[in-house]
Amino acid sequence: MESPFLTEGLGRGLINLSELARQLQPQLETDLWKPVGQAAVVMALRRVAERLPQHEAAAHGELSLARKTGELTTRTDLTMYTFRYSENTYECHRRLLAVAAPQQGAFVSVTRGIHEVMVVCSRPLTSAIDEVFVTERQLARLECLNAVTLHLDPETFNMPGIYHGILKKLAWDKINLVNMICTHTELTILLEQRQTGAAIAVLSRLVAQ
Repeated sequence: MESPFLTEGLGRGLINLSELARQLQPQLETDLWKPVGQAAVVMALRRVAERLPQHEAAAHGELSLARKTGELTTRTDLTMYTFRYSENTYECHRRLLAVAAPQQGAFVSVTRGIHEVMVVCSRPLTSAIDEVFVTERQLARLECLNAVTLHLDPETFNMPGIYHGILKKLAWDKINLVNMICTHTELTILLEQRQTGAAIAVLSRLVAQ
């Protein structure tokens, strides 16, 4: 349960159970406070593999993407701010949207958590954010980010594991996500510029399937 990749490997029969048992044996003996035979561990792993759920969509690698669009949207040169939530947050949000509205093509996204507020914007809006949020406590600021938006099928919410299936493919290629923003039919991932090309390559393969 601690490793989705290992779980998938067991479910597909890709893992050498003897080798995995050998690696798990010392930890099991520590946890159980007694010797554990490797053969017993192999048998337990085989039982676990047999009980793992087999989802038809996952088995065939099918993801619920927007059909026939083949569309990936990218945004470059973004900055991500994180502020501590305060009683002035709503007013800051209103002022920011008023400033951003006349700027055609500018990207701005505001996500409010319980204690924090995340603002992602195009570079031309950074001076406006510095002014609008000047009284707010800034917790973090990351620059030179890119965003890639993947368009999903409207029925995505009925498919368990849809985001796991996408993020897993990115993780396999060692692509680190700085953050992600989800709406009803869009998944937007924020990345460092140096990893954007690799992420687009992975997501392009998904769209082409």
